[in-house]
Amino acid sequence: MASQVSPVIKQEVALTMGLSDRLEELMTAKGISKIELARALGKRPNEITRWLSGQHNFTLRTIALLSTFFGESLITITH
Repeated sequence: MASQVSPVIKQEVALTMGLSDRLEELMTAKGISKIELARALGKRPNEITRWLSGQHNFTLRTIALLSTFFGESLITITH
């Protein structure tokens, strides 16, 4: 079955999981819980749970919000 998954879907999953992993790393490094992050960003804790699950489709606005909050980029774009 995995061989039938399109390369685009595989890439999307890899990027989403990578963002979730990076978010978890930043939260751990800063000692911030899901509830604390939710409060700080004006979000519900269940939304943070979705972000960390790897099943959330991050918007650029959310990535910018998180990067600003943590003072570190969640993603790096190279040319």
